[in-house]
Amino acid sequence: MRIGFAVIRLAVAVAVIAAIVAQLVQSVANWQAGGVTNLTLSFANFFSFFTIESNVATVVVCLLGAALLVTRQGPDQQWFTILRGAVVSYMVVTGIVYNLLLRGVELPQGTTVPWSNEILHVVAPLWMLLDWLLVPGRTALGTRTIWGIISFPLVWCMYTLVRGPLTPDEMQDRPYWYPYPFLNPNLPSNGYLSVALYVILIALVIGLTAAGVIWVSRRTRLQRSE
Repeated sequence: MRIGFAVIRLAVAVAVIAAIVAQLVQSVANWQAGGVTNLTLSFANFFSFFTIESNVATVVVCLLGAALLVTRQGPDQQWFTILRGAVVSYMVVTGIVYNLLLRGVELPQGTTVPWSNEILHVVAPLWMLLDWLLVPGRTALGTRTIWGIISFPLVWCMYTLVRGPLTPDEMQDRPYWYPYPFLNPNLPSNGYLSVALYVILIALVIGLTAAGVIWVSRRTRLQRSE
């Protein structure tokens, strides 16, 4: 069983890497066709999407998790369970937010690659949830872990809001760049107030998701290591 789950984790990691690379290649073509001159800035923009960062973290967790399933028996080390739980929380929220708010919305990285989009926003989030529920090795997490899980998305929001007005968007010929429309204070009539409400909502959703992740980790019935 452990070997089987290790193989699935490796397959998911490979699929996510392929999806990220395919979208990046498509985005580079879009940038060049659109006359973008600062490719370094565009690369930074690409990896500033929470979806991309969460999926990169998914690759790391899947690769480490596959290695742990093969090389050791018994529960995983606590640091890995915390990392795994955090990435599960981020990916579940990524899937929910995309499929409820962003599906069909053209994002600033340019034309999306359909199969890549589905892997990054549907397949990978779904697998990470199933991984948390089914794959052995998980240890119980303390309630304080929730603050650590929430901290990264909040730091990412702060980074996005500080960087946004300082980053020009060559594709749209604008003096600002934001990865998602709900974080762009230039779109709604009430500006940063609307963005602040979205940030609070994001924190609440991730917090609730993290609470669910922690609750599942304490169910001893699913904590077996065999």
